[in-house]
Amino acid sequence: MLERRHSFQSPGGGILRASNRFALDYRREVSSLGQPVTPIFDFHTHVNGTAAALVWKEVAATFGVHGALTMVRLPEAAAVRKTLGDLVQFIAFPDFRAADRGLSMRSGYLDDIRAFHGEHGSKMIKLWNAPRLREYFPGTEGNDLVEFDGEWRVKHVELAQKLGMGVMVHIADPDTWFATKYADATKYGKKRDHYRGLEVMLSRFSDMPWVAAHMGGYAEDLDFLDGLLERHSNLSIDTSATKWVVREISRHPRERVVKFFTRWKGRVMFGSDIVTTDEHMAPKAGQTVHPMADLADSPESAFDLYASRYFALRMMLESQYEDESPIADPDLAMVAPEKHGPMDAPPLRGMHLPQDVLLSLYRDAAISYGAKVGLKLAQ
Repeated sequence: MLERRHSFQSPGGGILRASNRFALDYRREVSSLGQPVTPIFDFHTHVNGTAAALVWKEVAATFGVHGALTMVRLPEAAAVRKTLGDLVQFIAFPDFRAADRGLSMRSGYLDDIRAFHGEHGSKMIKLWNAPRLREYFPGTEGNDLVEFDGEWRVKHVELAQKLGMGVMVHIADPDTWFATKYADATKYGKKRDHYRGLEVMLSRFSDMPWVAAHMGGYAEDLDFLDGLLERHSNLSIDTSATKWVVREISRHPRERVVKFFTRWKGRVMFGSDIVTTDEHMAPKAGQTVHPMADLADSPESAFDLYASRYFALRMMLESQYEDESPIADPDLAMVAPEKHGPMDAPPLRGMHLPQDVLLSLYRDAAISYGAKVGLKLAQ
């Protein structure tokens, strides 16, 4: 059981990186945690590429992850399937790189949903409605898409309903972003404003199972999440967006976190939000394609990047550790540049959740959700 930083198995044994502030050997650190109480199903990843997918596969096996849902562009799904087989299943995902983004995210997404469902057996769709969507579709012209109850979002969910699929949503973003990059409320709205349309849709499509990613977009306010889950029995959440979730959950008293996860056992799934790309496999030589390409530049640094997310989440959920996170968090410098540098990190507090809660979080909740849409988890 990890207690503090000095208990690491490999202090200073690796290379110092933003994903590995203590230069740890993550392969050795797994022994500090031991095997999880059950094989873990990662409900939220973005595993792209072929070489990078193989690195993720090694990382997943190292940390006890035996299956995952992933989001990729439709043209890339076949290559990921060939590389990983039944280890991953796909969530239907729009093509953000299309030349005509308005088309790809409106009627084009209907076509992609049908293709993901028909060709790849997808059982869920993803609605990405982060505040940044307002930058792509400014003013009132984007209301049919940027609002969860907008015309095209209704059409996307109606198709998912017809095909017997569930819905995952990205709503809001960290409080740190609303305090800085989203400070213009006339453009981005206030954080609570983003939940209006979602609640309309949760009530309108109450017979469908929904998942709100990234701790429902509000890891900062467990009371708000309590209310949201109380009002909508068809809603679950996942723990993805590791840096954000670790930072904000660690700020709550352990007793409050244990109470929350215990109360909503069966409706909280483990998710990492790990993003992989083959651009992580080599140094950059010119312009990159993937927006997160600069996070790694070799198979070894990619391993650290992916492993750091599983390591930090499992430390927070299982251990009694209390010290800094092993992952640098740029949100600290974004909010308080006079106090923080690019390699600083927030505290990470181990919540040492009860085993029955971990069993549900790591697997049983995903099995329960999957049964509603015909999603079968890898064994």
